[in-house]
Amino acid sequence: MKFEQVPLRAASGAILAHSIPTPSGAIKKGRVLGADEIARLEAAGIESVTAALLEAGDVGEDAAAARVAAALCGSAMHVAEPFTGRANLYADASGLVEIDAARLGRLNSLDEGLTVATVSAFERVTRGQMIATVKVITFALPEAVVSAAETLAREAGGLMHVRAFRAVHAGLVLTQLPGTRKNLVEKRRRAIAQRLEALGSEIGASEVVAHETGAVAAAISRMAAAGHDPIIVFAASAIVDRQDVIPAGLVAAGGAIERLGMPVDPGNLMLLGRLDKRDVIGAPSCAASPKINGFDWVLERRLAGIAVTSADVASMGLGGLLKEIVTRPQPREVPPDEDANADSAEVVRRAPRIASVVLAGGRSTRYGQRNKLLEMLDGAPLVVRAVRAALASRAKPVIVVTGHEAPAVEHALAGLDVRIVHNPDFAEGLSTSLKAGIAALPDDVDGAIVSLGDMPRIEARHLDRLISAFSPKEGRGIVVPVHLGKRGNPVLFARVYFPELLAIEGDTGARHIIAASASEVAEVDLATDAIFLDIDTPEALERAKEN
Repeated sequence: MKFEQVPLRAASGAILAHSIPTPSGAIKKGRVLGADEIARLEAAGIESVTAALLEAGDVGEDAAAARVAAALCGSAMHVAEPFTGRANLYADASGLVEIDAARLGRLNSLDEGLTVATVSAFERVTRGQMIATVKVITFALPEAVVSAAETLAREAGGLMHVRAFRAVHAGLVLTQLPGTRKNLVEKRRRAIAQRLEALGSEIGASEVVAHETGAVAAAISRMAAAGHDPIIVFAASAIVDRQDVIPAGLVAAGGAIERLGMPVDPGNLMLLGRLDKRDVIGAPSCAASPKINGFDWVLERRLAGIAVTSADVASMGLGGLLKEIVTRPQPREVPPDEDANADSAEVVRRAPRIASVVLAGGRSTRYGQRNKLLEMLDGAPLVVRAVRAALASRAKPVIVVTGHEAPAVEHALAGLDVRIVHNPDFAEGLSTSLKAGIAALPDDVDGAIVSLGDMPRIEARHLDRLISAFSPKEGRGIVVPVHLGKRGNPVLFARVYFPELLAIEGDTGARHIIAASASEVAEVDLATDAIFLDIDTPEALERAKEN
């Protein structure tokens, strides 16, 4: 790849390195320069630009990021569409992230232009949480680097996976001494129940027995016979030796001690054992507290189906000093672009929640007597094609605004997982349908894609590319598709623009909002102007059938 000052006359196909303002609006960095952009630059009196020129064997930043992310994508994960050389990976289930740290280090050493950042190994994540990001620093990478990264990511069964938590019915044995208070025993039972419930499991059975070897052995045996796994033993007194009551009870029941003690504080006095194929975990006293401790690390791994050996426990010492770390057992979830509070509370970075609003209430006046949205193309009505694309994308929920011939449109959409919102004022213009759709959005969405029901070439992948580009914090609060310098629909708006959308009038749409927010607009080149096809006349429909 060449990176240099390029004369404008030779800049066709070059990638602009820095945004340049022009009278007709800024041309942002990363844009592949075509005839339209060059003409705008010439009109602004610009003679040369700093740009990147790809050479044979180069892989563009988006393609490179997408390939590496796809190779990294293990079980219970998905990759978002790339944008500006970045491809994010998200969890498809709640669980633990298993990462080969050594191979990740090797991958990040391949080339300084390729970076992969992940959450910590064995970090607990929730569905929809971002767990890794691939960022290509330069505008392109050599094919050899991308291929090597793919190989490293895929070898040995994959570099990273989300191990989903399994729903189990655990057995709980609590012991008591003559002086043990009943409310203390109940507090311990409740703490274990809450931990299991947070992981999607529950206590299947619980017993309170005397703090004696024989009583513990009998209770463990009963739990095993009933099929409970894991079996958790919470002792009235801390376990301090392999000959102590709880370890001795496990051995007497026919089990084996895997490890006593762990280099995690709090949580030092934890017992890990086995009975046949079942886990037996001796809980440390700190497990009565909601604060995270070593018991959580072991319990989470086992409920995620990850083996825990004595060597694994020994390795937990790195980062195992938890006593002075202020944290919450349930992290606070924040949108991907909201700054975390200036405290030490743990937060979760998640994918943006984007809804879809499909406008299907127009009168089709240019089309004639028939409702164009009900016209057939490739075996389905136009409105059904538009709605299916929205449903297949990452946007949720999908809201369809009806108006003209609403019963017929709603009948065509029967069986599809959409929310229908009727606009009784449809005859007053497009803005009324737009406002009806925006007003119906849930309070927890971060933004919404506004689509038209008469654009049959829009696909789910196009909508997902808009979502991938969305980042209000980075100045991308409005995302529009573009091809050869031409903007089109659909458009993604951040929640901050909803009040302005609710205030528009007539059939002008939201162009003035986009124009007034130029610095917040991200353009996504969707590679073909075919997607901008809208069916306004019978002739347009016939052309669509021919292509």
